[in-house]
Amino acid sequence: MQFAAIIIGDEIMSGKRQDKHMPQVISTLGERGLELAWCEYLADEPALITATLARTMATDDVVFSFGGIGATPDDHTRQCAAAAAGVELALHADAEREIRGRFGAEITPQRLAMGEFPRGSRIIPNPYNRIPGFSVGHHHFLPGFPQMAWPMMAWVLDNWYADQHAAGSVAECAIVVRGAGESQLIDLMNVTLARYAGLKVFSLPHMSEADRYIELGVRGEPQRVPAAIAELKAGVIALGFTWADAP
Repeated sequence: MQFAAIIIGDEIMSGKRQDKHMPQVISTLGERGLELAWCEYLADEPALITATLARTMATDDVVFSFGGIGATPDDHTRQCAAAAAGVELALHADAEREIRGRFGAEITPQRLAMGEFPRGSRIIPNPYNRIPGFSVGHHHFLPGFPQMAWPMMAWVLDNWYADQHAAGSVAECAIVVRGAGESQLIDLMNVTLARYAGLKVFSLPHMSEADRYIELGVRGEPQRVPAAIAELKAGVIALGFTWADAP
């Protein structure tokens, strides 16, 4: 099961605001032994949002979508999610209860509209102001505001995907190799990949005026990482280079 993110908003695409969601998604998943498989950024364009959601809903990926679930004219995510799922929007009874509880006598049709979700949705509780998000299958739609969205994402992971936490556990180990170019390490990386199918082997060149080196490492199942990194260390020595543990 892969975990992914979609981040929606013209303000992100124009640079008016800097995205803070992706680093938090990586951190929140990592705390549970999970990884972010992919992330897409989208402008507030209904056709683009609908097409993207139709494509991702056809997969088994767990997708967290941030932004655009309000009721202002530039919020399109609720409508696009309904179109992608092939259903209509309707006022969700649980969402209505939460919104009425939040506003009481100050309830308005505009505020109730924030509870209109694709038919068949489940709500995601919002501990900040009781305006819920919603889920369609494995797609989870959250506000763009971090103080609301991040606790809601954690709630979804802990209540609906707790069985995935240990299953997705990953480990990483890396070494620093100096004096070698990436091309000189490719064969070694390919041999390690072939021997440890399912692990990821990576190389990250670091170049500065003070120092140049390659960070060479592996990621994957914790019980298999030590043997794979040991093979990389031995291979580096066999090629005539030296290595040191990565900082």
